[in-house]
Amino acid sequence: MNKKILSIIAIFTLILVIPTANAQLTIGSEVKQELIEVKINDKGEVDVKHIVKASNMPGTLHLFSGTISNLVVTNEMGEEKQSGIINDGLGNQSIFVLPSKENSIIKYNLENIILKDNLFTTQISYAEKFSIVFDDQIEMIFVNNNVIFLENKKGVSVNGGGEMNVEFYSNSPKMIKEVQWEENKFDVEIITDSKIENFNFDQTSKSISFEVNEENKYVTISMSEELLGGPYVTLLHDEKIKYTKFVRDEGIVSLNLKPETTGQVTIIGTTVIPEFSMFIPLIMGFLIILTVPAMRKFSLR
Repeated sequence: MNKKILSIIAIFTLILVIPTANAQLTIGSEVKQELIEVKINDKGEVDVKHIVKASNMPGTLHLFSGTISNLVVTNEMGEEKQSGIINDGLGNQSIFVLPSKENSIIKYNLENIILKDNLFTTQISYAEKFSIVFDDQIEMIFVNNNVIFLENKKGVSVNGGGEMNVEFYSNSPKMIKEVQWEENKFDVEIITDSKIENFNFDQTSKSISFEVNEENKYVTISMSEELLGGPYVTLLHDEKIKYTKFVRDEGIVSLNLKPETTGQVTIIGTTVIPEFSMFIPLIMGFLIILTVPAMRKFSLR
């Protein structure tokens, strides 16, 4: 019986009108999905999972764009189910899901990720809300050139669907620069594949500067806002360049740059760690003067 149904589907697919450009072929209605999840591990392997809600009507499930392998359709018990693969001839693939009294689970691998110079890059797009989950080993990602530190989060959710350019390091190239101002010490973390030289913190000009020796490489610098607070201006050879900001826990801010040429990068802040030691006696004396008259208005009971 199932073979007959699949044969009818195949014949029906052949006589359908050829779809217009950028349209995906759909037989019947689109299925209702309970979950759309993309998992990416630190080796650059991409696994996709769809959970389709039970229905007494057949429907079409659109697959993610890219090279698809190891596709399997099962029920919730892991038993394989029959289905039909639809290809519209434009590179868009779909699955025809048969009626079922239980949820259907569709799994497959996407092989559209590229590793170049220690950086994995992939384009992921889908028309509905989906989530991207990363292995625990992946701590930082770039989404459309914006830096995101996952920290205690597992990934990102794309509400309403859309297209994303996702990048992450195969091996995180991290270095720590220590800044000392009077008795205070601060760690400045720099993550980049570019070599960093002549790192310098200048309290007077409220700035951090360093040299980069490679072009078009991400440079992500993380520091305490107590050391250097924003808003910020970022310069390359004294010319403004774009940056994105990610605020982390415990007052740590991360700025992400992508200098188009080699040379000196300067990050100028709005606030900087003050010279506390010379002002503390004056501040304490001023507070005592203010406090004495105020205390006369109150009494302990």
